[in-house]
Parts: sequence; structure tokens; C-alpha cells
Amino acid sequence: MFGIKFYKADSSTYVIKTVNGTVRRQGKGLSFFYNAVSTSIAAVPINVQEAPFIFNLQTADFQSITVQGQLSYQIADPVKTAEMLNFTLKPNNSGWLSEDPLKLADRVIRSVGAVIQNRVENTSLRDALRLSQELADNLRARFRTDAAFAAIGIALLDITISAIKPTPETARALEAEAREAILQEADDATYARRKSAVEQERMIREAELQTELSMQQKEQEIAESRLSNERTLLRASAETERERLQASIEAETQRQSLVALETDNSRQQSEAEGFAIAARMNAFKQLPVEHFKAMAMAKMQPEQLMAMAFESLAQNAGKIGELNITPDLFGQALQKAVRP
Repeated sequence: MFGIKFYKADSSTYVIKTVNGTVRRQGKGLSFFYNAVSTSIAAVPINVQEAPFIFNLQTADFQSITVQGQLSYQIADPVKTAEMLNFTLKPNNSGWLSEDPLKLADRVIRSVGAVIQNRVENTSLRDALRLSQELADNLRARFRTDAAFAAIGIALLDITISAIKPTPETARALEAEAREAILQEADDATYARRKSAVEQERMIREAELQTELSMQQKEQEIAESRLSNERTLLRASAETERERLQASIEAETQRQSLVALETDNSRQQSEAEGFAIAARMNAFKQLPVEHFKAMAMAKMQPEQLMAMAFESLAQNAGKIGELNITPDLFGQALQKAVRP
């Protein structure tokens, strides 16, 4: 009615209300009544925008690759952006009058693509395929202070490179080459393992031979030590036997000397006894027999004296005329004979 309308923006939209060419109100999430005849409204989205991209590029060695990724940007200065680009809404608020808001993401992607293309064109295929993280870091550093983005009030928040892929034919060639390299490495590993096994076997054999040689040397040393000990024992035994024989010889020599001395002493004693006996016999030869008898009878018992008396009577029986013997003489002798 009379051209009066109501407008309400959400919190992620920066609104600039212009009446007859003069800015009357601006801010986030505004709501107001306005005259559609004299008022224009610019609505600038200030939330974070996501824009995926994919570039078909050519490397320094003329190989085609595909770079895929995504970037995040935000309109940091909506007033400056509204001055550089047309964000004015249609009279019925159903959309923008121009295509500038819709082309903003393409503008950002083209700027990023130009930097990526410049880097890829100066890089070989193999290096380009490993460029994801480095390229993303360089882009963040490059556009953080980019003058072109600052001029239109845009700030690049983040950028990621999700994939860098060659063409299918190139990928198969690289896979074949990589596969051959892996197989070659596997063969080299097999040869190295065999060589290591042979080397280990040789080392084990050398160790066994060294151990056997050491054992033989030890056995030889033990045998030599045993022979040396046996020789030492034989020498000690011979020395002991020699000392024993020497001691026996000395003992026999001393015994011989003792026997000779005893023989000499016995001979001298016998000679002395013979001389004494001879002297006594000479003395006895000079004495009459009666003296010997008298000396013998001096030590006899009465019975022995009676026996000698009867023997003398028997020897001189022819000279005896008559002999009287009383019983008392024999009684005393018989009593002594039967006494216990």
C-alpha cells in the first residue's frame, strides 16, 4: 500500500539501506519498513562460504594432472564489497539484481587456480603428485595478505588440496613403474636375504671350525699337560725309588757293618771264652780226680750223696765183707720223695 514494505534480514546478512542515494542504515540482521519507490537495499552475506574446485593442468614435463580441493572464504568488509560489487536486491527481494554475488566464488577460485597453475607448470609430474600439503601451505600464506582480495573485502580462511591425480594412462604407467620398482626391491631383498643367509652360514661354519680348532688346541694342551704331569710323576717316582734304594743300600751297608762288627765281637768273645776255658781246663788237668769229686759233692743234696755212696759201694763190693744198712737211712729219703 502506497509502496511501503517491510524487510527483515537474518543474522548472517549485512544490510545497507540507501534512500535516494544516501545510506540511511546499515548493519547485521536489520529489519525495517521502507518505501520501495525511493529505497534500495544491498544484502551482503557475511557467513563462511565453501567453494570446491577442480583444475585440469599440465606439468613441466607436459603431463596432464587434475588438482581437486576446497576453499573457505568470508566477506570480511561487507561495506567495501558492496561498493565494489552489486549486491542490491530486486524490488520484490527475491534475489540480487546482478550476477556479481553469484560470481564471487568463481572470482576467488580463479585467483587460487592461477597460483596453482603457475606452480604446477614449473613442476615435474612426480614432484607435482607429492605437492598437496606444500601447495596448500603456500596458498594459505599467499592469500592471507592478498591485495586483490583485500580490495573487495574478502578474506581467505582455509584451503585444502584433497587430490592430485594424473590421467588414467599415466597412472597405469606410474603404477607399472612403481610395481616394477617394488618387484625389483623385492628381488633385491630376496637376493640380499639369500646373501645374508649364505654369509650367516659361512660365519656359523667358521665359528664351528674355530670352535673345533679351539677344542683341538685345548685337547692338545690337556694331553701335553697330562704327559708333562706323568713325566713329572715318573721323575718323582724314580727319584723316590732311587732315594728308597739309596736308603736300602745305606741300611744294608750299615747292617753289613753291624754284622761284621757283631761277628768280630763274637769271635773276640769266643776267643776270650776259649782262652778262659782252656785256662780252666789246664788248671783242672793239674788237679787230682778226688778234688773234683769233693768239689762236686760239696754242692749235692743228702740224697745225692747217698746215691753216690751206694754207687761207690757197688763198685767196691768185692772188697766189702759185710754191710749193715738201717731202715732209718731209707725212711728219710722216701719221705722226701713222696712229699708233695
